[in-house]
Amino acid sequence: MHKDRLTLRQAWAQSPGPENGRQAALLAMKGFCMGAADIIPGVSGGTIAFITGIYDQLVDAIRSFDVSVLNRLFRFDLPGVVSRFHLKFLFFLLFGIGLAIVGMARVMHHMLSNHPVEIWSLFFGLIAASIYIVGKRIEELNGTNIFFCAMGILGCYLLVGMIPVTTPETLWFVFLCGAIAICAMILPGISGAFILLMLGKYEYITRTLKNPFLPDNLEIIAVFLAGAGLGIIVFSRVLHYLLDRWHAATVSVLTGFMIGALRKVWPWKEILESVVIRGKVHVLREQNILPGMDGDLVVALCLMALGMAVVLALDWISNGRSE
Repeated sequence: MHKDRLTLRQAWAQSPGPENGRQAALLAMKGFCMGAADIIPGVSGGTIAFITGIYDQLVDAIRSFDVSVLNRLFRFDLPGVVSRFHLKFLFFLLFGIGLAIVGMARVMHHMLSNHPVEIWSLFFGLIAASIYIVGKRIEELNGTNIFFCAMGILGCYLLVGMIPVTTPETLWFVFLCGAIAICAMILPGISGAFILLMLGKYEYITRTLKNPFLPDNLEIIAVFLAGAGLGIIVFSRVLHYLLDRWHAATVSVLTGFMIGALRKVWPWKEILESVVIRGKVHVLREQNILPGMDGDLVVALCLMALGMAVVLALDWISNGRSE
């Protein structure tokens, strides 16, 4: 009766993905590059996927988790799930991404704690250049698209002003952050780290990833990944529909969103209110200020220029590949 049913090994062999160890290692390496990009605000893992030639495969793999896969999952037909879902491709890709995120998190947390102005300056340059890259995708700069862009700028500028410096560290908010941030993976030009910055959870997540195997941190990471799983399944389809149906308007809003978010990543800030909890200072309220005219400003401006150059170089490489 079940002699024609696939075994797990046969289903794995049929699942789209690398066919040998060399291809698997190469895919994991591309995933590592995507993960390293995703943890840096302003550099999109989607851009790296495009440059390395796996962007279409990534989108197809995400969309392969559909109703038919869910039906097989509920029937405990694991071979059927594996054969239809692009599990082999995602396994090696996500292995590389996870390795990069865990490895880079310690470095980024150290830099934010000890060199805040310098690292925020680099982030500012990365995001500023990303605005240009995303903005180029607006098909026509007419009054309607300018209006949508302005709404994105205004909405995001006000939003980041309302979001407290210290957002909740409850599990439901961590789940929400994962669900929203993961969608940036399929958007060239916008990174998941940028979304976490917007939500006030970038430093919190990188701090957790410094020691991922501590029990409390494992719980946070598991909840974040659960949110990411839901987000990539649901939000990615919504985003795909919006970009397919109203591409120019959607890109205009995204461009405005990024412009407004520069308020959040401005490097020079003055702390207005803080509180010490368990020996750690938590900033409750701060405001942007103008920098001092000294040598530190020169360093900051150079880092901004470096960030812009990196993003523009990646865009140039990706355009060369597409041509």
